[in-house]
Amino acid sequence: MIEISPTLSIDEREIQLSFVRAEGPGGQNVNKVSTVVQLRFDALHSPSLPPRVRDRLLTIAGSRITKDGILMITARRFRTQAQ
Repeated sequence: MIEISPTLSIDEREIQLSFVRAEGPGGQNVNKVSTVVQLRFDALHSPSLPPRVRDRLLTIAGSRITKDGILMITARRFRTQAQ
């Protein structure tokens, strides 16, 4: 379980991580190493979120929520998976 607050936790199985190749300049590793991390979380159908929290998340997530209610966060700041 991932503790969000003392009263809210999300089951780790509800979060999917995938690694994809970064675009743009990257030196020796460009087009070879998958260093961008994409996090996916089905906010619309999550049993872990109370309705009030779900509604607020869907409202404030903006373009990070797909039309199917999937929250997608992409991390590309660093050039290694570990970072």
